Amino acid sequence: MIVKYKAIFLLLLLQTPVFGQDLGKVYFAGGCFWCMEESFEKKEGVIEVISGYSGGNTKNPTYEEVTYGNTGHFEVIEIIYDKNKTNFKDLLDHFWINIDPFDKYGQFCDKGYSYRSVAFYLDEKQKDLIENSIMKLEKKFNKKIVTYVRKFDEFFKAEAIHQDYYQVKFLNYLRYKKACGREKILDKIWN
Repeated sequence: MIVKYKAIFLLLLLQTPVFGQDLGKVYFAGGCFWCMEESFEKKEGVIEVISGYSGGNTKNPTYEEVTYGNTGHFEVIEIIYDKNKTNFKDLLDHFWINIDPFDKYGQFCDKGYSYRSVAFYLDEKQKDLIENSIMKLEKKFNKKIVTYVRKFDEFFKAEAIHQDYYQVKFLNYLRYKKACGREKILDKIWN
């Protein structure tokens, strides 16, 4: 009897959607990772977005070290997505409309190296897609894109307080986002 229930449980488990998913990961820096996390978690095909740090040389950095130190890291999001529902190019297009690609000092009210925008690539195909999209945007706007293009190396998950901040600390997040003027600037650039 127990064997029968184990077999039924296994059959049900194998029929859950998670086994049918072909998952991928992509990494972007667009200033405040709270805002980037909010935007990408609403995107169809995205399974999870994790705030963290990448691009630098310090192992397991803290928020304070990244923001005020010399780690070389950026505030980055790790996007886990279902390849059957979206792809790198679609996520890259979504990245562009959520940043100011012309700001060489940071993003919106957050200034400094760790707040610069970065499109990370995992392979040459992704690098080509990023570079081609930059050329198209520069032609469209007749301006130089200052977003970095970097080969992805390693991702360090940010402290728990930064994960899903826009949901957990909703009112604080809304005050920050409004004061930063992020939506006004994005609307001015992209609409």
